This record gives sequence, structure tokens and C-alpha cells, in this order.
Amino acid sequence: MSITIAVAGKGGTGKTAISALLAALLAKESPPVLAVDGDPATNLHQALGLPLDDETNTIGGIRELMEEKITQAEFALGTDKQAWLDAKIFEGLVESAGLDFLAMGRSESQGCYCAVNHMLRHILDKLAGNYQYVVIDNEAGMEHISRQTTRDVDVLLIISDPTIRSITAAVRTRKLIDDLRTNVGQVHLVINRLAGNITPQMSELIAGTGLNLLVTIPEDPNMAPLETGGRPLTELPPDSPLRRGVVDIATKTGLLAEKLRT
Repeated sequence: MSITIAVAGKGGTGKTAISALLAALLAKESPPVLAVDGDPATNLHQALGLPLDDETNTIGGIRELMEEKITQAEFALGTDKQAWLDAKIFEGLVESAGLDFLAMGRSESQGCYCAVNHMLRHILDKLAGNYQYVVIDNEAGMEHISRQTTRDVDVLLIISDPTIRSITAAVRTRKLIDDLRTNVGQVHLVINRLAGNITPQMSELIAGTGLNLLVTIPEDPNMAPLETGGRPLTELPPDSPLRRGVVDIATKTGLLAEKLRT
């Protein structure tokens, strides 16, 4: 039975970087892993150093191709369109050593992602059993929660930067999960890009909600050269703060053995 880890948070908090490094770590230590980009911005593949074609490797692109074929009457009579769609999405998985990649991609119309989100859940239900772990990089904000994209999740990591505004957004995400009664196991807060210590105001805000602060990760000076050079974050050195923070996440949540901390 696969374990699903969802990574959520405001834009700019580093959730995609953490998703990529966590997926890569799990793929190395306990493959196979499915990494899922649930953000229409679609940049998890870049962090992983994987190729992506919008038309053939994303759910949104493949759905648009199906709509075009329907419009142009290219399907033979009696064609099972759902089966055709599933097959194309399975074919469109980007494969690498120990890790496969799936992207939600764009919607069929500006501002509407309902159909693509439904398809993502449908495909995940079919694919998840083939993997030890499924790591989902969710879109920024709380839309993925309200649309229940993150239902049936074993570990939810809410990523925040060290600001009151971002931590408040994380608290709201936690509350929304409770309000919707979404089926989520562990729920943890991760504060990324921390310079120094957490302020008393932050500690008070976190303590008042019952949200578990799992890990704090210092600002990583190794990130900028990779990002400006367009290189994958999997090239970060083993002793980089972000890599060490991701190992800490994996061990504290029980995803990997304690020995990886050393």
C-alpha cells in the first residue's frame, strides 16, 4: 500500500523545492516514487531536472487533445474515451531512475481547474498502488484543500516562511482541513528559510492552534546559484541546509529510518 505525502503552502515558501528533494530522497532510499505536480504553474519537473511537454506529459494538455479529437470527430464509433484518456496519461508519465513524474498542467479554460483536478484524483486512484510513495506538490493557497485534491493523504506538510502572514495562512489551511473533515493523517508545519530563531509572536501563534511544528530549515545559500542557472535542485550538496531539513522531515514523520539523519 502506497504512502501519500502532500506538500502545501503559500507561493514562495519553498514548497516545490521541498517536494522535489523529498521525492528524490524517497526514490533513492525506497523506490518507486511518483512525484505529482498539482500546481498549474508546473515547475516541479524543473526542480527535479526532468523534461516536460505540455501537450503529452500533462493531464490538462492530454484532455485538450481529447477535446480536439472529439470536435473533429476523429474517434471511431464506440471508442471508450475514458479508457483512451487514461492510457494517454499513463503513456505520458515522465520516467527516471526510481521516480516517475505526473503533472496536472493547465485547465481547459482560464480560471477553471475543476475538471483537471477531478481527473488528477481519478488517475492517482489508479496509479498509487504501483508506488511506495506518492509526493504531491499542491498549488499555492488553499484551493487544493477546498476542492479536496488532498483527501486520503497520509502526511500533509504545510510549508511556511518565517513571517506572521505565512504562518497565519498555514493555520487557516489546518482549520480548513478540520472543517471539511478531509481524510488526512499526520499534519505538520515546516518553517523554511529561517534566519535565526522563531520569534515569540510566531511561537505563540503556532502554540495556540495545536499545529505541530515539525522542522525549521535555515536559509540555504546554495539555492541561488542553481535557480539563477536553471539547474535542478537535486544538485544541492548533501550537507546543504535544505537537503538536511528534508532528511529531517523524512525521519521525523517515519517515512525513512532514523539512520539517515547522520
